[in-house]
Amino acid sequence: MSFLSLTFNPKRPVDCIRCEGGLKMCNPEKAPQVVMFHFYRRQEGVARASPPALANQSAAGLHNILDIAAEHGLRLFVPSTIGAFGPTSPRNPTPDLCVQRPRTIYGVSKVHAELMGEYYHHRYGLDFRCLRYPGIISADSQPGGGTTDYAVQIFHDAVKTSKFECNLKPDTRLPMMYIDDCLRATLEVMEAPAESLSMRTYNINAMSFTPEELANEVQKQLPDLQVTYEIDSVRQAIADSWPMNFDDSNARNDWGWKHDYDLPELVQTMLNFIGSDSRIAQAN
Repeated sequence: MSFLSLTFNPKRPVDCIRCEGGLKMCNPEKAPQVVMFHFYRRQEGVARASPPALANQSAAGLHNILDIAAEHGLRLFVPSTIGAFGPTSPRNPTPDLCVQRPRTIYGVSKVHAELMGEYYHHRYGLDFRCLRYPGIISADSQPGGGTTDYAVQIFHDAVKTSKFECNLKPDTRLPMMYIDDCLRATLEVMEAPAESLSMRTYNINAMSFTPEELANEVQKQLPDLQVTYEIDSVRQAIADSWPMNFDDSNARNDWGWKHDYDLPELVQTMLNFIGSDSRIAQAN
């Protein structure tokens, strides 16, 4: 699904496969003000179950949106991910420009989007912008089976049962970000003057932690939390191929990216949103 937007307020969804409503929204006089956000996304865990469907649908939707944006002079944002890297990528830290070669169809589709956007920028002058998100943590949605979703599940389990079983090794380090920082970064990169951008796809980061470090921080608020580890070999292999930490210095230097949430703020905010205030008060 994509959104056409004026001044970053979503106005109307566009079916990116059939492109219904896309061309009608593109008033030539307003085209320079229009930003198209292409958020077609099938989660990494789901993508493993149906790789042909993901490859076909994501490619078709992306190509349609690229054509519409290029034809009508729109600005286009397409998100990428930590999953766009693979085991031959430098891991700590991972720079913007390096070998990628992901091992999942989810990651392959993201690299395809990055390269197609860059091609359209150089070939047709499309104002294409892309951010590689780390693991995104939010209290607004339930975890859906992705490799980084343990970092959401732990909060729900800590509040509901005081027991959490992690499917990654305790020392598995991955880059993470709270949803508010993610949304703000997306708006800020789209608002940045074109002349300030030195590349089309940027890493962004906020923090990097392990399951053990996250559990320790949660236990400062909820000391009764019991954590055990039952390693999922598939997810562990994926996590071991991903960056341990993102180098986002280009985003910070080019358009002033700066995160607000570190690990303590993340934990406090997540527990508050999930409704553990009373349990925290009792624990203290």
